[in-house]
Amino acid sequence: MREGIGSDFGPRDISHKGRQRSLKVKRLPVTFRSDIRRVITRFFDPGGEARIRNIVDRVRGLSGGQVDRLLDEVFLKFRTRHGDIAAVLEENYRTATTMIALTDDFSQNRRLLIGSYLTAEYSIESAALFNPSIVPHHDQQGVPAGAVRFIMSLRATGEGHVSSIVFRTGVIYSDHRIQIDPPSRFTKQVRVVPDKQYEKAIFGRKLTDVGVSQQVADLVLGRLGDSFTSAQLEHAITETRAAAPEKLQIEKSLQDIRWLARSNYQLQLGREAEASEVVIFPQTSNESHGIEDLRMVRFVDDDGTITYYGTYSAFDGSRVLPQLIETRDFLKIGVHTINGARAQNKGMAIFPRRVGGHYVMCSRIDGENLYIMVSDIVHFWESAELLQVPRAPWEFVQIGNCGSPLETPVGWLLLTHGVGPMRTYCIGAMLLDLADPLKVIGILDEPLISPTERERDGYVPNVAYSCGAMIHNGQLYLPFATSDTITRFAMISLDSLLSRLVP
Repeated sequence: MREGIGSDFGPRDISHKGRQRSLKVKRLPVTFRSDIRRVITRFFDPGGEARIRNIVDRVRGLSGGQVDRLLDEVFLKFRTRHGDIAAVLEENYRTATTMIALTDDFSQNRRLLIGSYLTAEYSIESAALFNPSIVPHHDQQGVPAGAVRFIMSLRATGEGHVSSIVFRTGVIYSDHRIQIDPPSRFTKQVRVVPDKQYEKAIFGRKLTDVGVSQQVADLVLGRLGDSFTSAQLEHAITETRAAAPEKLQIEKSLQDIRWLARSNYQLQLGREAEASEVVIFPQTSNESHGIEDLRMVRFVDDDGTITYYGTYSAFDGSRVLPQLIETRDFLKIGVHTINGARAQNKGMAIFPRRVGGHYVMCSRIDGENLYIMVSDIVHFWESAELLQVPRAPWEFVQIGNCGSPLETPVGWLLLTHGVGPMRTYCIGAMLLDLADPLKVIGILDEPLISPTERERDGYVPNVAYSCGAMIHNGQLYLPFATSDTITRFAMISLDSLLSRLVP
């Protein structure tokens, strides 16, 4: 049996002696903490259509001078907190007029003032900033020799424990220094792009997978071309409802079709936006209680095409729905449901390239064990084979991955997490065969990282957790969250780690 690695590292470097060579896990002086000043705007519904009409009527009764003075106060207090507060107020006014079918032709200032009563700020990071994932940035221009620019995703949690995804950028230099770009004072909630194109073949397969009546699906899809927009889909649903025989119960299936379409959408940001301004906030009913634990990967296809994929868990308060994002530049982002018989539970992580011509994913479909899944379509996962069960005391409750596997010359380095006594989360590692990821080459017998005494206290105590690491200049850079509160960085020599994993 290989000699274990010490499981409680202090704030300084500690060497762990093994029969092969010493292994150092160095905690770096880089910390990501939540910032209560980072806010987004949300449409505020005070309590339904009647309440909105009451607000409109009250603002209608104000004189022009009163409107101007009140609006000046809003701008004075909030224009430095948002990039374009006027556009936000106008948008929320338009949302309200749609809800109550308002046709009054108000002046611009009166519209904006009404919009201000229907707008609220939400502090996205007020509770925590944790569960990081890191990949090389898509833009490496101007980076010094031996350095790499990175982009990191983090789970931000605010009021009501609603989680969203935010981003940070920085540079790792050749001397292992990490420089973090200061986050923008402004945040930009990414908006849904209307009239996204859907592919009929893929959409139809997703409908079958979620249990929509095949007869109803055929009635709707038969009215559409090989690709279609959300507006065209709505028109086809309306036509189907009107033409369907009375005896055919179709309403639930039609609502399920709408639900699926709204769960597959696109997000768009302006070219001038910085990564730290991007906030992926829940957009659909599936995500209403939060977007959790994005696991990013820089995927290089066989033809050299680079796509950034990310898997996350959408939570509606009772169900977990696995979702996939894909982007080339983090300005246009596709969001899709992950479907198939094995698209279950949390913690899905895509390998950074095809293996044997197939997409491969590590997952925990039963909430307890690690699996390997293979597919020819990144949106569909039908089969899974068991990779590993809990084996060590520190992972007896369950095991999972800590992000996408990292390719090394001797195998896929898969960081894992295990849950042990007192629901303590620790980070481990295993090495998988490059050609056959179901073949385990080696496993650390002890955790690589456990929460130290100063890291144990937080929103969820006794947790060390990561959603993805990165290799650079012979070092493993591992961002990890402590107790679901803040994020730290660790650095480990790749050679030393691999020497423990290769028999």
